[in-house]
Amino acid sequence: MKRIIILFLMHLCTIQAFAQNPIITHIYTADPSARVFNDTLFIYPSHDRDQAQWWDMIDWHVFSTTDMKQYHDHGAALSLIDLKWAKQYAWAPDCARKNGKYYFYFPTDQAFIGVAVGDKPWGPFRDPLGRPLITISSPGVVCNRDFIDPCVFIDEDGMAYLFMGQNTVNAVVLNDDMISYKDGVKIIEGTDHFFEAVWVHKYHGKYYMSYSGNGKILYAMSDAPLGPYQFKGEILDEVNSGTNHHSIVEYKGAWYLFYHTADLAIRNIPADSQEFKYIQWRRSVCVDYLYYNEDGTIRKVIPTKTGVQQIVQD
Repeated sequence: MKRIIILFLMHLCTIQAFAQNPIITHIYTADPSARVFNDTLFIYPSHDRDQAQWWDMIDWHVFSTTDMKQYHDHGAALSLIDLKWAKQYAWAPDCARKNGKYYFYFPTDQAFIGVAVGDKPWGPFRDPLGRPLITISSPGVVCNRDFIDPCVFIDEDGMAYLFMGQNTVNAVVLNDDMISYKDGVKIIEGTDHFFEAVWVHKYHGKYYMSYSGNGKILYAMSDAPLGPYQFKGEILDEVNSGTNHHSIVEYKGAWYLFYHTADLAIRNIPADSQEFKYIQWRRSVCVDYLYYNEDGTIRKVIPTKTGVQQIVQD
């Protein structure tokens, strides 16, 4: 009987195991783009430096998980030193798979959006163009601040779209090669209070555009990927890192909101030290569940310290 009770308690602990937030603690990470490839969830974040005093990141790491608890760091998949045309600011990236290749989109220099290609979702990625894919000076671009935060969305019909920008959402339709675009730049309407960090996903035939605005994560909905969109409300309140950047993904039957906070830096750096004033530049990725209402709108996510439940493998 004692053995049965022990086995039952072990099983109970297994099914109730949670991945505590932040989920990545050996380095600082931010701006997480979560994607599912080959039944594995990958995270493409930016990489805050240990001694950062601003957003002067220099490379991009890739992480993967199959159970939402253990996250494997595949190391740096791309660095500024791999790019002849980029000088600084390896900020928030994204990744997509098409034609058996993986396409990594990234911003640099507050003005350029580049693309790199790899054979594996964790890279390494190489620069096929030797120049940016699109810049703040490209015809049709509307941007009065930083030209950043690319988000790539591939629809069910195979059409691929790239969204980016600050204060205004710019979009292009990518060609099948994923390293060029056609028909010029589209300006997306209906994104009330948009500031940065655009993300597009699809749920039950509707398109969702979520983004950072007024310090929060907000969202709008549409019947088409290029809109126009209709503003719906808030997904995530302000976080303690100053910036707010997220992604939304479905994995193994559940929906997740990935975002970042300064929780790891707050844990690591004494509050009475000089370094504490730099915590906003030493962020850490977190994840919580995301739920929809019956009408398709998204319920507000309340951040937790426990995170999400571990997926137990069959």
